[in-house]
Amino acid sequence: MGIGEAIVADLKGCGARVAIFDMTPPKEEALDGETMFVKLDIRNKTDVEAAVAQVQERFGAIDALVNNAGVTRPRILVDYYGEEPKYELSEEDFDFLVSINEKGTFLVSQAVTRVMLKQQSGVIINMSSEAGLRGSVGHSCYAATKAAIHSFTQSWGKELGKFGIRVLGIAPGILDRTPSNNDEKYRAQAYGRGWGTDVKPERFFSNYKTSIPLGRPGHLSEVADVICYLISDHASYLTGITIPVGGGKD
Repeated sequence: MGIGEAIVADLKGCGARVAIFDMTPPKEEALDGETMFVKLDIRNKTDVEAAVAQVQERFGAIDALVNNAGVTRPRILVDYYGEEPKYELSEEDFDFLVSINEKGTFLVSQAVTRVMLKQQSGVIINMSSEAGLRGSVGHSCYAATKAAIHSFTQSWGKELGKFGIRVLGIAPGILDRTPSNNDEKYRAQAYGRGWGTDVKPERFFSNYKTSIPLGRPGHLSEVADVICYLISDHASYLTGITIPVGGGKD
């Protein structure tokens, strides 16, 4: 299970009707009368606006938006070891990360905010990252896009509060999600950190007790639970902040 699936499951458990925007359809069992799916590339403004219109037509209102879509490509600014130039940040890498993580969040938020303005209510949840708050070796471009998400949250919280719209961010740390099968991603990450390229994914998750005060990775449900809380009226006086969910990790 990925973080998106966990969020959908938690929201549905709280009684929400959910619209899923993604390039890949969810599992068939995830779809029912209270859940809809729209295949969407969030980088396309026209398609985004059409997708939001579909949700409004189906459900009538849009009470909350969770901007969870995001991608990463571990890359270093320059190949300082001089051995693997393919792991140096390229213009194509930069454009790919910014277009999805940053531009996509902007386009979907803008389209949904137009609906929320008419309602004079709504909550936008932006998915940032620990890397976006503190930086990360080998992830400078990804971290920069997530820092932008944090700034969106702060600025939009100030802009939209007077219209009854709250904007909040979540910054997850290391989570016990299903490990990626992308060995190339781990090789790139390991190379940037000076570990060579023959490193198993487990290397990246072997220091929980020393780097995380709570001594373990986070559960996907723990991130989803915070999102459900922030959307609810229990968090009605919170806006414009990003909440780290990382077990106290610096």
